[in-house]
Amino acid sequence: MGISRALTGAAATAGAMALAIGAAPAHAANSYVALGDSYSSGTGTRTYISDGTSCQRSVYAYPSLIAASKGLTLNFRACSGATVADVTNTQLGALSASTTHVSISVGGNDAGFADVLTECAQPAWMSDCNGAIDDAQYVINNVLPARLSTLYSSIRSKAPNARVTVVGYPRIFNGEDCNAATWFSPTEESRLNATADLLNSRTATQASNKGFSFANPTSAFIGHAVCDSPEWLNGLSNPISESYHPNVTGHSSGYAPVVTPKLVGTSFTASSATLTRAAASADSLAQQQRSYAAVDASITPKEFVAPDLTSPRARAAAKAAGVDLRSRASIDAADRAWSKRQAQEWAGRH
Repeated sequence: MGISRALTGAAATAGAMALAIGAAPAHAANSYVALGDSYSSGTGTRTYISDGTSCQRSVYAYPSLIAASKGLTLNFRACSGATVADVTNTQLGALSASTTHVSISVGGNDAGFADVLTECAQPAWMSDCNGAIDDAQYVINNVLPARLSTLYSSIRSKAPNARVTVVGYPRIFNGEDCNAATWFSPTEESRLNATADLLNSRTATQASNKGFSFANPTSAFIGHAVCDSPEWLNGLSNPISESYHPNVTGHSSGYAPVVTPKLVGTSFTASSATLTRAAASADSLAQQQRSYAAVDASITPKEFVAPDLTSPRARAAAKAAGVDLRSRASIDAADRAWSKRQAQEWAGRH
């Protein structure tokens, strides 16, 4: 199989069923190139094609599901960790005048969102979450728009006949933190969600300026954030790379129904036939993407790092704050006090 982890029973059966149902038609006139980062590649779905890269491309990511549903021939270039520069340097070569459909999500890594989440997940007495968010928002407001404008111009130049859909990011949090090993406060979660909204707003503006459509997943994921039931976004996960990314349902019920109407003009339904065709495409997608493995190796995955209260930094911060690291009650009490203080300080500046 071309998937790096064994498919679940249902998905494995899907591969065999494809022969009976028949694979989706592949027409040169329906050439779909999926560009972007981990939110397009499928990081978080826990099942990836074996293409010799660290891109974490999944047949259960929305580009694969859309291609399977609509009979599009997919070139799956999206890669975990990709920034605007990475898309420009490693992915745009897949575009041509014969490309009919393009989707792209990018910008989160330029703003350093994995690093921001890493900072904010720590107890407030050892972190500067507000500072990290402020830095990310500065990039989103002052640096990213020009990068996106240039990138989108390049996409239009290389794929002059394509229908292009720019894809945004969902709000990750619901205002509570149910993961025992992270310390996101309600105020921090609110600011992080507002940062996702800001990123979508700036991205949508640049997309509109180029005549591209924008697929905003915010509404679709309300009620399905981290700690909601059901979650369409993973919280702190094992392996850690799965954290804070859409899971299989997040792609099939969240992203695909939002992106499909913008990209092809019709609705999306996650039927068993679609899931079957998507699963059956693993080998062909893996073979296709192996030819790009050398250039994909230049992309560095951007991963959330879980709080480590045994580190020298944690020990020094705990000592300064009077925290007893042997006591969870002491850790949490100090976190609440410092979170409140930091929220008040931030509010006083705005």
